[in-house]
Amino acid sequence: MRYVIIGAGAVGGVIGGRLAGSGHEVVLVARGAHFEALRDHGLRLRVPEGELTHRLPVVDGPAALGELHPDDVLVLAVKTQDSVAALQTWGPAPVAGGGTAAERLPLFCAQNGVEGQRIALRLFRRVYGVCVWLPSTYVEPGVVSAAGSPLTGILHLGRHPHGTDETARLVAADLEKSHFEAPVVPDVARWQYAKLLSNLGNALEAVTGPVSDEDALALFRRVRAEGEAVLDAAGIAYASTEEQQAVRGDKVTLVPLDGAPRGGGSSWQSLTRGTGTIEADYLNGEIALLGRLHGVPTPLNELLQHLADTFARERRAAGSMPVAELMRLADGAVVNTR
Repeated sequence: MRYVIIGAGAVGGVIGGRLAGSGHEVVLVARGAHFEALRDHGLRLRVPEGELTHRLPVVDGPAALGELHPDDVLVLAVKTQDSVAALQTWGPAPVAGGGTAAERLPLFCAQNGVEGQRIALRLFRRVYGVCVWLPSTYVEPGVVSAAGSPLTGILHLGRHPHGTDETARLVAADLEKSHFEAPVVPDVARWQYAKLLSNLGNALEAVTGPVSDEDALALFRRVRAEGEAVLDAAGIAYASTEEQQAVRGDKVTLVPLDGAPRGGGSSWQSLTRGTGTIEADYLNGEIALLGRLHGVPTPLNELLQHLADTFARERRAAGSMPVAELMRLADGAVVNTR
């Protein structure tokens, strides 16, 4: 199988680099300065064993590849807000022997949240969810890093909306030869909703910086509690914290990387790169949406969604809001819902 990584940033670049390192054929899809750096200098993958350079085919769209292969696997690793454009670009791509990518090829959504695979299923017949537990960083064109050891990450795989099949098992086997653990599960959404609860802190980190002092941690606990209340009201199952910890154990322990400090998660990285967009609408915004559908107030998630969107749109510096100011805004948001 050949892996076409649509969005070779933090998650996609690390998955693609690790697959390439274990001998698999990989094509990277990128744009702008990142595309140029990958094309000219290769993918620089910083991991605990050092910096690895992979010279891989790099394209900015399907036209550069001609007909896709019937055994290609597409990995969608763009931010959710970029999914529609990517899917509309790759869905009509022709496949050798007839048909299109949307009709014939499997699409694995390696993204935060749950909306990307819903969007994909409108266009693609064979959609797979991936619960991405992969601490990784992309802030410099051509360079991605992942500090996890002994494993780079844990990626639960399954068909969307549910089930498993041979394709999922084959992809999992390739990933498990490439520094990942990749459980194939019939209920991948249960793991993704659990990860969504953790990702509710992404906007908090992006706005105020590392969630480390007691005030920030206390606020995150309140934000997560809103999320849990919403999922419970909606009847949506999610893996417990204890179940997640039992699976992860100490398999993905972060170690210092030379020249690659980890400043923050995916939303923090979006602000640091000045992309102008952020995925809060599909993380905190998912909780806000479900809260409105099921009559559960979500003032803190709505506040974080609004602030993250504002920071991205105005290209404000990541972590530039004092925690005390955010706490004041949070208290006001809660009072206004009573």
